[in-house]
Amino acid sequence: MDLLQKWTELYIEAGCDEVGRGCLSGPVVAAAVILDDSFKPNLVNDSKKLTFKTRMELDSYIKDNVKSYAIAELPPSFIDEHNILNASIHAMHRALDQLTIIPELILVDGNKFHPYNYIPHQCIIQGDAKVLSIAAASILAKNYRDKLMIELHEEYPEYNWNTNFGYATKAHQQALIKYGPTKHHRQSFRLKYD
Repeated sequence: MDLLQKWTELYIEAGCDEVGRGCLSGPVVAAAVILDDSFKPNLVNDSKKLTFKTRMELDSYIKDNVKSYAIAELPPSFIDEHNILNASIHAMHRALDQLTIIPELILVDGNKFHPYNYIPHQCIIQGDAKVLSIAAASILAKNYRDKLMIELHEEYPEYNWNTNFGYATKAHQQALIKYGPTKHHRQSFRLKYD
């Protein structure tokens, strides 16, 4: 199915998505993207449907060919204090804050969002598989977070963050049992030690 280039023809739209909600470690990362009318879809799709290599190749293509984009992250301490849903939405707000163009409509992947600066928003379930700007945001957020987790892996190699990116794989959980959590782990998540 082709992704929708625009949700409406009337407004300047910003697509928003986040990544890292279900992880045991690392930040939650959100991106916001305002497409240029001449933006070619190329291979842009829901980031979950793309290989690591394709996603990384699309990164600079998206950044060079959109009107505006921004990426924001919030650390595990914020997630623990405010819960993952609120942290995810707040990260999207932070990304929207950094756009160089003020959107007139915010398109959000998922079914929950808090109002932002009196700008109308539309929640779209599986939006990253339906709307081009959300798919582009999903790629930028995922690439940013994956690169960050690969860098953190250098410091904490026993958790295999270069391959699991902080998700609850068996190896990650076994490392938690053996070594305990780091400052990058979310204390409010059920970290399995048994």
